[in-house]
Amino acid sequence: MKFLIIYLILINLIAVIVTVHDKAAAVKGNRRVKERTLLLLSALGGSPAMLLTMLLIRHKTRKAKFMVGIPLIMILQAVIVFLVLRYGFGIL
Repeated sequence: MKFLIIYLILINLIAVIVTVHDKAAAVKGNRRVKERTLLLLSALGGSPAMLLTMLLIRHKTRKAKFMVGIPLIMILQAVIVFLVLRYGFGIL
């Protein structure tokens, strides 16, 4: 459980850093982070911090892929956590 908490903190921190970096690159006209990379970070557990960061810095808020996709990823992750905690599946 301790490993999971550390992992989630790290992946959310990475998601924030990458999102802020992509916004800075967009403003400066530099090379951008691929959308699939941002979505992958979200799927790997960084969705809460990424969504909050995107809303705070107004980055990709007009793209349905992110404003619908990331909350859907969060819902799916919550369902998975519920099922694992409820039924175990031999994971914990």
